[in-house]
Amino acid sequence: MSIREQYEAYLGRREEIAKSYFGKIWLDQTSRYVHPFRLYGNVWYVGDSWVCVHLIDTGDGLLLIDSGNCGATAMLVQAIWEAGFNPADVKWIIHSHGHLDHIGGANFFKEMYGTKLYLAEPDARMFRERPEISAIYDSHSDLDTLFVPDYEIKEGDVLTFGNTTIRCMMVPGHTDGCVALFFDAYNGDEVKRCGYYGGFGFNTLQKDYLLEIGDTGLKTRQVYLDSLAKVRNEKVEVFLGNHCINNDTLGRRQKQLDNPDGPNPFVDETVWGAYLDEKRDALLAFMADPNNN
Repeated sequence: MSIREQYEAYLGRREEIAKSYFGKIWLDQTSRYVHPFRLYGNVWYVGDSWVCVHLIDTGDGLLLIDSGNCGATAMLVQAIWEAGFNPADVKWIIHSHGHLDHIGGANFFKEMYGTKLYLAEPDARMFRERPEISAIYDSHSDLDTLFVPDYEIKEGDVLTFGNTTIRCMMVPGHTDGCVALFFDAYNGDEVKRCGYYGGFGFNTLQKDYLLEIGDTGLKTRQVYLDSLAKVRNEKVEVFLGNHCINNDTLGRRQKQLDNPDGPNPFVDETVWGAYLDEKRDALLAFMADPNNN
């Protein structure tokens, strides 16, 4: 193939990406950049306008929850710097689940800074045995790869990072290895309970998808419902989103900007339960729809 033909093939691939459902996500990552902000106390938001990433200053190094979309690692590094932190101080990353839009910076941080990577055991096993379920191929780059976790999270794990102790609960559904996290955040002498749910999307509950991965009885849908019920009544005063849509991250941020001396819009003990109920009701309707069965 001549260099001209190679270039034309490159243009063709970009055209095909642009036509895809998530084309803009892959071709225009920086348009989603969000200036980082203190969400509450020692918890910062360093994600973009689509995929959430949270930074916790543990007093003994930085902890990230997720590492962003594949292809967006430069934005994550910039957000950490802009927030006033050094990316080299990221000692640990807990990944909510093993999909490509949440694991993008994992290998970079491990290789550059020696960051320890955490992933729930079922998704670590998926990486080894069924890596196609991660959808890593959807990043449109053969340079993106999965990672080998340094620690595989299990049900009930209590993990301590500096001044932050996190209780982990498995909430399978979106993937088998989705993990919910519960921990205290500190704002001076004030303490608030934070909650994080590992993945809410119904895209992995579609009939064709479930049949392809071997769930011929579509049982994953009930597993998802059970997971929502499992953590529904946890005390959560600060709900951290997996994607911005979960807790209206950007809308709440705008309220912060509009009224900086007012109450923190991220502190609301009603949001967690209300959103899990919303997902439960939506999933029940999804399961009752004949088009999905």
